[in-house]
Amino acid sequence: MGSYAVFGGAGGVGSALARSLTSNGQQVHLIGRNEDALSRLAEDIGASYAVADATDSDAVEQALEQGMAYAVGTIDLKPLRRVTAEDMRHAYEVNVIGALNAARSSRSRISEHGSMVLFSSVAAQKGFQNHTAIAAAKGAVDALTRQLAAEYAPKVRVNAIAMSLTETPLAASVLKSDAMRDGIAKSHALQRLGQPEDPAALARFLLSDESSWITGSILNVDGGRAALA
Repeated sequence: MGSYAVFGGAGGVGSALARSLTSNGQQVHLIGRNEDALSRLAEDIGASYAVADATDSDAVEQALEQGMAYAVGTIDLKPLRRVTAEDMRHAYEVNVIGALNAARSSRSRISEHGSMVLFSSVAAQKGFQNHTAIAAAKGAVDALTRQLAAEYAPKVRVNAIAMSLTETPLAASVLKSDAMRDGIAKSHALQRLGQPEDPAALARFLLSDESSWITGSILNVDGGRAALA
């Protein structure tokens, strides 16, 4: 039976992954900033948890157990003319520095043939209006994934999942109206928005031994948006 730390464990994708892992008999340690949400989920699924900010390397080191999925992200959409240096720094710190801290801290605690999963975005692969900060940050996550895979081979595999818009609390501000939801859904070849369980299913696979010959890959769970839309 494996044991995994899920950063952003109380978020939409993180909680779906945690539920999927525990339902499969795995031990899960949740890490995030919202203690109330973490404690409720931990009690519900029989997980342990710790409150930590992933951008704080000391806090991450204290909180971590073993195994790692970094399901933490940002959505800060605005026209390029309004994007500030602070917007760029914040997106980079949360998405890239946080992932690096999590990877560094977990490396010595993951057993041989272990796995790490990061989360990227289809916005790093295609140009979308209003996505400057998140696209740049997730592009860095893609590069970090390949670099970590090279650094940690052959003992630890590192892959990333590139998502399109998924119905999570983080995305609520983008999905304010039925018209907006319908328009975004129709921009995907599969004509629907993603659900947290969609990327969580792939993440569980990538954390398992069933994906033992996959590393350094950016795998899309995006309703066909990158390739077909």
